This record gives sequence, structure tokens and C-alpha cells, in this order.
Amino acid sequence: MTDRFGIVIFGASGFTGKHAVEEVHRLAKNDRTLSWAIAGRSQSKLEKIIKDLQDKTGDDLTKIKILIADVSDADSLKDMTKQATVVVNCCGPYHIYGEALIQACIETSTNHVDVSGEPAYMEKIQLHYNEAAEKAGIYIVSACGFDSIPADMGVIFLQQKFKGQLNSAETYLENSVDSEYYKFGDVSLNFGTWESLVYGIAEEKNMGSLRRQLYPQKLPQMLPKLKSRYIIHKSNIVNKWCLPFPGPDGSVVYRSQRYLYETEEKRPVQMSAYIAFPSLFTLLVVLFVFANIAVMAQFGFGRKLLLKHPRLFSLGFVSHEGPTEECMNNTKFTLSLYGQGWDEKEVDVNGKPTTKSMTVRVSGTNPAYGSTVTALIYSGITILKEADKMPGKGGVIAPGAAFAKTSLIENLNKNNLTFEVVD
Repeated sequence: MTDRFGIVIFGASGFTGKHAVEEVHRLAKNDRTLSWAIAGRSQSKLEKIIKDLQDKTGDDLTKIKILIADVSDADSLKDMTKQATVVVNCCGPYHIYGEALIQACIETSTNHVDVSGEPAYMEKIQLHYNEAAEKAGIYIVSACGFDSIPADMGVIFLQQKFKGQLNSAETYLENSVDSEYYKFGDVSLNFGTWESLVYGIAEEKNMGSLRRQLYPQKLPQMLPKLKSRYIIHKSNIVNKWCLPFPGPDGSVVYRSQRYLYETEEKRPVQMSAYIAFPSLFTLLVVLFVFANIAVMAQFGFGRKLLLKHPRLFSLGFVSHEGPTEECMNNTKFTLSLYGQGWDEKEVDVNGKPTTKSMTVRVSGTNPAYGSTVTALIYSGITILKEADKMPGKGGVIAPGAAFAKTSLIENLNKNNLTFEVVD
């Protein structure tokens, strides 16, 4: 792989891709060994991305290589992937556009990371391509953005700091933005994220069948069992009204914990994810919006309406143009992880009441596009530079299992994504 670029960003002209290009350029300025290129299907759009970044930074980027590749052209994908050590895939929704690139990466022995938030897609890729990825000696790691680095690596961080047997973790996500930059109903998400959400909900019905194929043997029961909280409840952990979090965190954390159990015999951590709101009114509005999306996404006609009129059905939260830079850069998130388990001196613990608790927190700015691309690019760099610290010799693996023994958390802590013990 000595003739390859370290990182190639595919889908660089998209909303997430554009921010990923900015991030890899920022990091490469401080690491002259990091070579990178951008790829996509439109030469003119990719040239504009480079020009806009030059104008924004004042840096000379005329030597950055542009590669042309299209998901509908398998040969073009292979021509692109054989020039990369790690492909950073920003072209979603992944259940539509992702599999062709996975196949190209396997054929050319190229590592792959993405920001998929689609559990059915991720588990399908693991089911069908894990063995081939292992044989090719490459890592395919999805969910390397806000979905689900904070949750998955957060659980790993909690395990590392707990110094004992961790039985369970409850995660509570909070978002906030100064009223100077955001009013209720303003756009806060880009259309691509909305599209992935709609299709992710539509594919949820396939999860049971996929999971049974992926894991024919059930895990042994871990006791005490983590009990689910009421759909609407006020948490004493964050002192806010909460709902179950409908994102992919549960699926991703399960895959990591299952992998660590099967390969290292580590006790798998049970996990429940929730999202917190500043008021009961806000919670009820969000619940109403999500309930409508969940129903409409089950039908072809409903999905067409959701995708044709995102602003209407999201009450203004989503548009094709996406949020403003000011709004994104002033949006903050906190993910609190409350863990329960036993002290390290206790050995035979299954079924006994827990005796120890700990809370850790993952926080950052601009979760959808800022923290996301930082986590994404660093995931790619970690494969590039620390593959010897990753498990096995390749495969389709979730981030927590893939990066548990690397310096990913340490690097994120130095780059605007904070992991800390709070209690």
C-alpha cells in the first residue's frame, strides 16, 4: 500500500463530505506524513470544494488529487479504492449507496470507515462481508461519527475507568444551542441526515431477522438485567424529561460488546439509550414529529412525502440547504453515561446486586457535522497508523471493538471531543 494515499474522502462534495475535507486538511497541516485525496462523481463540484477551502484558509491546495468515481460504476470505484489505504465514505444513505463501495474495498484490500446511522445496513454488511474483509486483511468500520462514536467509545471509556465489573450503562443525550443562533423550528439538520433517518426507520422491521442470522446463538443472560425506563420519564441522572433514543447506538454498542465477549471473554455491558429535553413541551413536540415519521416511513408513498417535503414533516428542523454554519458551530452536545457494576475485588458477580456506580461524559460541539467529521477522520487515521493495536487481522467491526486498545479517545480529547469522568 506504499503507493496509496493515506486517506481518500469519497462523496467529498456532499454536505458531510465538505466538512470532512476541511477536517482532514486541518489535521494534515500538523502531520506532513498524512497524504489525502478527494473523490466523487463530479469533477466540477470537487474542484469547487478545493477552491472554496483555499479561499477560506488561504492555503495552496492545488496539488490535492481529485479522483472520479461513481457508485453506479464498479470499475471506477475499484480505480479509486486501489489508490487509498483508507476510504472515508461520506456518500449516504448507505443502504442505497454503501454496498458497492464495500465490495470494491474488499476487492482492492482497502480499509473503509463511514458515518452510517442505519443499523439494518451495518448488520447486513457484517453478516455478508465480515469473512471476506478478514481474508482481505482490511477493516470495515461504520458508525464513526456522532452515530455512534460518543456512545460506543463512551462505553469503552466507562469500562476502562470503572476498575471492576461493569454490568450496565444508561446513556442520556442532551443538545443545546444559544438562542442568538437558533429559534424553535429553525433548520438544524441537512437533508442527507434526514434521508438516512427515514430509510433507517423503514428498515427497522428487518432487524429481528438480520440479528438472528448474524448471531444464531444468544448471549448468556447477564444479571441483574437492566430494566427499561418508561417511554416518557424524568431522569435523576440529568434532571430532565427523557425519551428512548431512536438512533443506532444500541445496535452499535451491542455489536462491540458481543465481539469483545466472543474474542476476549469480557462480560458484555447491557445498554439503554435515552435523549433528554429541556421541557416536557419540547419532548411532546418531538415525540409527535417522530411518531408521524415512524408511521409514514413504513410505506413507499409516505417515504416519498417525507423526502419531498422534509421541512414540513420535521416542523422546520430539516431542509435541503441544511443548517447555517453559525448554528452548527454554536450547537453543543453532552452524552452522560451512567454505569453500574461491582468493585474489582468481586469475582463471582452474576445475579448479585450491583455495588458500584460511575458517570462519565462525552461532550463536543456541532455534533451532526463538526464532532462527526473529527471522529470520522480520526477513525480513518487510527486504522492508518495503529492497525497493529486493532483486533484480529480485519473484518467488519463496530468502533468500540475496533478501537478499544488504540489512542482514538486520547486523540479525540485533544480535538474538541471530550471524554471525562464526572462522578
